[in-house]
Amino acid sequence: MSEAVGSTDRRVFVVMRTHGARWQASQPLEGQVDWAGHAAFMDALVEDGFVVLGGPLDGADAALVVVRAESADAVRARLADDPWVRLDLLSDTLVAPWTLRLGSLDT
Repeated sequence: MSEAVGSTDRRVFVVMRTHGARWQASQPLEGQVDWAGHAAFMDALVEDGFVVLGGPLDGADAALVVVRAESADAVRARLADDPWVRLDLLSDTLVAPWTLRLGSLDT
């Protein structure tokens, strides 16, 4: 069952995802093991309204993802199914509720 992005029972969380032990620094994103699986997984989270924004941080070995979920535990559980987490290419090092004070995530 898909939830609407504007659902009031879900909070906004920020997730910092850092490179894991198997990340190949000499390879671009698309050159990492199972890029297609990771991309399909993340695209499905966007389509489902779970991921609102996301992408790599230039100059850092990390990515930032903004999600809507009921709890931090729900965020961790959902992202644990990412093929790159299972392959130790990414690790979720921060999952924190975010109180947005400026701008809007509503479209």
